[in-house]
Amino acid sequence: MREFSLPARYRVPATGHLPELLTANAERHAGAAVLARKRPGGTWEDVSAVRFRDEVRAVAKGLLASGVRPGERVGLLSRTRYEWTLLDFAIWTVGAVSVPVYETSSPGQIAWVLRDSGARALVVENERHRARVGRIAGDLPELARVWVLDREEGHREEDRREEGVNGPGGGAVAELTAAGADVADADLDATTSALDADSPATVIYTSGTTGRPKGCVLTHRAFLAVCGNILATTTPLFRAEGASVLLFLPLSHVFARMVEVAALLAPVRLGHVPDVHSLTEDLATFRPTIILGVPRIFEKLFNSARADARERHAGWLFDRAAATAAAYSRALDAPRGPSPLLRARRAAYDRLVYRRLRAVLGGRAAHAICGGAPLGERLGHVYRGIGITVLEGYGLTETCAPTAFNPCDAPRMGTVGLPLPGATLRIDEDGEVLVRGEHLFTAYLNNERATREAMGGGWFHTGDLGSLDEDGYLTLVGRKKEILVTAGGKNVAPAVIEDRVRAHELVAECMVVGDGRPFVGALITVDDKFLGRWAERSGLGGLPREELLTHPLLLAAIQEAVDDGNAAVSRAESVRKFRVLPGRFTEESGHLTPSLKLKRHVVAEDCADEIDALYR
Repeated sequence: MREFSLPARYRVPATGHLPELLTANAERHAGAAVLARKRPGGTWEDVSAVRFRDEVRAVAKGLLASGVRPGERVGLLSRTRYEWTLLDFAIWTVGAVSVPVYETSSPGQIAWVLRDSGARALVVENERHRARVGRIAGDLPELARVWVLDREEGHREEDRREEGVNGPGGGAVAELTAAGADVADADLDATTSALDADSPATVIYTSGTTGRPKGCVLTHRAFLAVCGNILATTTPLFRAEGASVLLFLPLSHVFARMVEVAALLAPVRLGHVPDVHSLTEDLATFRPTIILGVPRIFEKLFNSARADARERHAGWLFDRAAATAAAYSRALDAPRGPSPLLRARRAAYDRLVYRRLRAVLGGRAAHAICGGAPLGERLGHVYRGIGITVLEGYGLTETCAPTAFNPCDAPRMGTVGLPLPGATLRIDEDGEVLVRGEHLFTAYLNNERATREAMGGGWFHTGDLGSLDEDGYLTLVGRKKEILVTAGGKNVAPAVIEDRVRAHELVAECMVVGDGRPFVGALITVDDKFLGRWAERSGLGGLPREELLTHPLLLAAIQEAVDDGNAAVSRAESVRKFRVLPGRFTEESGHLTPSLKLKRHVVAEDCADEIDALYR
């Protein structure tokens, strides 16, 4: 099939906008908990629909009193937390445009986003972030105001002046609330009422895997179209009694922003986790009914559970349980379903293994939503067999997150699902996935050439390669620009192998190489979180890291991961040789984007000698 679409199930009103969600919730669900704030001690305090609306309006009045005007851009540089969502909606309420900045960004990256977007104001999380901005203040003549969410004591006013930041003392929310105390409701309402569905809501910068990040302008319509149609087709998830979502993905990423809006459109109880190191504890106390994540999260959860089982000398039990879960899930898709024997085996392992794994995720979730990269068919089947169906989706910043997703009542493992209702998917002659729909971005800010190239012929050219099956489910192959052509003329999609190799507990990152070379190779980095545990289990505890990385037992373990990846492709596409690198690919090293995507051109340049060594 070359083209497929589904009719829209949610219509965006021409005058619709995101602040209306808060008004509607306050009127229809006044006392219902729409958010929850984590308090000291790990407890959660519910925030009602009325209270959240009032807090948003109070902060919005402060923005208005401080000179923020409709259409102006306001930056947000912070970890995922309650105040992020509060400020996001406050910025929208005054008709302004929010510009997220990854809190891990370097001063140069921050400068690019703020300068290119023309941000007039910025909210940062702490004094460390404010100091980082202060070092580049001279390059940001349009930035007139910086607020700090958590102001540390002892940071003097003269220090702030020296750093070039006009930042008031105290917490940003309290300051803005106080500043807007005298602003009339009518004045605030006038700015909000000027919004419509096609007003810009945010400028989100792409990950920048191939160069400077581009600012995607997304409207209120785009968010409402995506979230409204998702909710219309996932009623059992978001409309269930007591439904809740715990958000730990960075709100600087479009996926998390979509979830933020969808939770308030539903509404469902939304919590935030600023530090993923406390994720296990937060899942246990919040107990969400819907789990969100990227493939690396689900891979790590599985690998951690398997490593724990092996340390208890129960690795054999875990592996058999995982195999049974995968077999059970595959049988669900067969005409006759699972056999009585398979059902009995699964029930036994449920008592011994599965319920413990579900408890790690809070114990209430039956579904998880995964995006950002392919999860892999095998792991998807394992999770479904365990009792948590991972619904894979696909989208980009330009599509306001999902432009395809698996329906909760008919998921198809190994695919990224059906098109978003109201969207059309087309497979171009060269296999590229094209998209059309009202959820698309309107332009790359300040980059007309890139906009024209991306929107050729009225279709958004995603740069991804894929195929549609006879029912309209989309399967991805890889990025068009990442396709390798070996010296023998064989086209190789790296993602197919990389995703399977990276699923191994020892592997942190894998990059397939071989463009113009006689065969396919791979560069691999090791995950230090599991290296020590593996070494103890293998009788190599105490060896220095550099010796472990060259030890025959470790190389044999990595070879097993490579063999598993090779099983998914033809021999001509398989990895013949690999090298384990002594370092790591990190955001700080410049090899990963803030959304943890590989910057292939940077890795290829920095590791040129390692790549050459594969072919000597």
